[in-house]
Amino acid sequence: MDTSKSEQLFKKAQQYMPGGVNSPVRAFKSVGLTPLIIKKGQGSKLYDVNDNEFIDYVCSWGPLILGHSHPEVIDAVCTAAREGTSYGACCEKEIELAQLICEAFPAMDKVRLVNSGTEAAMSAVRLARAYTGRDKIIKFEGCYHGHADSFLIKAGSGMLTAGVPTSPGVPKALVEQTLVCKFNDLDSVKKAFMQSGPNIAAVIVEPIAANMGLITPRPGFLEGLREITRLYGSLLIFDEVITGFRVCYGGVQTLTQIEPDLTTLGKIIGGGLPVGAYGGKREIMDRVAPEGDVYQAGTLSGNPLAMAAGITSLKKLREPEFYERLKGMAYHLTDRMQSSFKAHNLNYSINRTGSLFSLFFTEQEVFDYESVLSCDTQKYALFYRELLQAGVYFPPSQFEVCFVSEAHSLNDIEKTAEEVDKVLDKI
Repeated sequence: MDTSKSEQLFKKAQQYMPGGVNSPVRAFKSVGLTPLIIKKGQGSKLYDVNDNEFIDYVCSWGPLILGHSHPEVIDAVCTAAREGTSYGACCEKEIELAQLICEAFPAMDKVRLVNSGTEAAMSAVRLARAYTGRDKIIKFEGCYHGHADSFLIKAGSGMLTAGVPTSPGVPKALVEQTLVCKFNDLDSVKKAFMQSGPNIAAVIVEPIAANMGLITPRPGFLEGLREITRLYGSLLIFDEVITGFRVCYGGVQTLTQIEPDLTTLGKIIGGGLPVGAYGGKREIMDRVAPEGDVYQAGTLSGNPLAMAAGITSLKKLREPEFYERLKGMAYHLTDRMQSSFKAHNLNYSINRTGSLFSLFFTEQEVFDYESVLSCDTQKYALFYRELLQAGVYFPPSQFEVCFVSEAHSLNDIEKTAEEVDKVLDKI
């Protein structure tokens, strides 16, 4: 595979951007490659500047549930762009998207639209602190809630890939206000509340963790978080930036019937454009300015292009059997991959939920941060390089999640399964 143009452009990028990228995992460091420079995406495929074609299972890290360049989404964005790209004022589309979101989430009476998942999580925590009058928060090892200072402690996603437990520049005072517990371990949460309960404003959690690979909650874990937070008067924040509208229409809380106090969203609600949101019960959200005293603002919040893409995407997701079709494709692929492992006498783990899945290069069950760290990252890097050569684009990190989109065909799934089998023969 010729990647000469990507290599030339990456050298140029390194002159003007830190590491040559605008988000660390794109640098491909953990898989030992020069990053691909992408020219376009169409349907289930990505094309780099050398015109190499790849079946894409990254899907822009989740939001492209309809695939790349979905014609209805593109038409909606183009129509909106002709009416102006940004107003810095209210528009009708932001009201429509807010209504769609609130109707999908029973625990959400009001929502504030922002520009990223990081902004949503940061704002939700500020609101929780103001509402409770407390300073401390609990997060979980390996869960990633964006790059705000309070969250860069034993974080997942790109930080886990790089092996960085925290980040320089995070004030010690903020570190002291962030308690870290173990995902799927209620005892660690109970211990934290016994020690600091009256000072804990909120627990923030990915209800299905998707930034240290895909880790599903064990029975009773989320229910236990809801019970403990109510007991101590703390808020429960579900970070559904990835899972919201991805696992079903309405997110994990709809599947589990567990109502958090606040929810953060992103990814799919922007239909491929930058957007985020946080919302919850009326009495909490009414503390947000200008109605209340908790300040948060953004010039591009409610941007008409992102609103148009999000509205169109969410309406498509309501079509009959949409999620059943998506889940079927994902399960067919992972079943085929599991069969390949068995044929090669391998016991590698695959975790899957709906249209999300992760392949872990370890033979033990993966259910928390510590078991994730048992993975053979060098073996994954070798697997990744061979699979990329075969035209299949998995995440360039052992600790990220694969996504299946509506655009993936049965031919895509079959080709991917065949190439995985061939790669396992080689390695």
